Amino acid sequence: MITGKIEITIKINELPQSKTVENGWQQFDVDCDGRIITATVKPKIWKKLTDAASDYPQWIAAIAGKLGQQIENGFVLEEPNIQVFERKTKAEATATAGTTGAA
Repeated sequence: MITGKIEITIKINELPQSKTVENGWQQFDVDCDGRIITATVKPKIWKKLTDAASDYPQWIAAIAGKLGQQIENGFVLEEPNIQVFERKTKAEATATAGTTGAA
């Protein structure tokens, strides 16, 4: 038998409601098909989400971390990290692709 590691990635496109825990860290829950995932992130990581919500009309965030302690109806996401991407509409993506090739 070999050993492996479970990593979870959750995708969201709206800012979750959070509560401040010690040292300014933010804790929030995400409902993933009836499973509640609880994540606690540093203020710097939380700022990525709040900046995306205010800077981009549409965005998507990938929250990745390790499968942690089981809680009622879900689990804790340990060592969460967040990547945020601006989400472009199909019309914008087509227009951008059309202008890059002709010379």
